[in-house]
Amino acid sequence: MIDGLKIAILVVMAAFLQATVFSSLNMLEGTPDVLLLVLLGVALMRGAIVGAIAGFGAGLLLDVLQLGTMGVLALLLALAGYWAGRYGETTGRGRAHAPLASVFAITVLVAFAGYALHFVLGEQVDAQWVLVETLLPSLGLNLILAVPVFAVCGRFLGEGPEGNRVQEVQLLG
Repeated sequence: MIDGLKIAILVVMAAFLQATVFSSLNMLEGTPDVLLLVLLGVALMRGAIVGAIAGFGAGLLLDVLQLGTMGVLALLLALAGYWAGRYGETTGRGRAHAPLASVFAITVLVAFAGYALHFVLGEQVDAQWVLVETLLPSLGLNLILAVPVFAVCGRFLGEGPEGNRVQEVQLLG
């Protein structure tokens, strides 16, 4: 229960910071996504299920705070949390490049999936602006901020509830 409360505090703080401070930062046409970074840190440390639940809650909260289309960010961040958690449970376990690889891949995937989802919903979105002009600067900012954000998540969450960060997945066969 204490671990869930810590994760909720991290996610709520990151959502408020994202909605108030980081969404208004505009560096080279890109904005850092600190909420996504916190979510990836939680998912890599606690696994796919916790990552998906935290992502859904974070996305729903950010949708409410930014008055966006309800459920879009909840869906995107739930999927991002799940896949980052699966990566942490399987191939990314114990590898030094796992956090940065997950930030790179999931930032790009969230941008493309977000564009596709808005397109399917019939909302006006400029593909060149989303996928070319803002993606590279946002990706760079996310990669720069990933190490300090993951360090804060690691300090705040500490060891997992069973004494290890996430249970290792063993493949049968």
